[in-house]
Amino acid sequence: PFAVELKAGKKYGWCACGHSTKQPFCDGTHRRAAPGVSPLHFTPQEDGTVWLCGCKRTRTPPYCDGTHKEEAVQGATVPP
Repeated sequence: PFAVELKAGKKYGWCACGHSTKQPFCDGTHRRAAPGVSPLHFTPQEDGTVWLCGCKRTRTPPYCDGTHKEEAVQGATVPP
């Protein structure tokens, strides 16, 4: 996960495809690398540091829920 400082009322775009070079935020790379995937836009209600998901398998997007610790993620092979 990524620890990030968010500002209340500001709109953010969380990368849902995993291809962004600005992780955990979207940089538009999905348009060519993953055209069927769109970023998740969200607006936090309060200022503060939060953990945003990096594995893209969270059940509470964009926030980390610990899914990265599960065998399905830990045992996954990285494509060449």
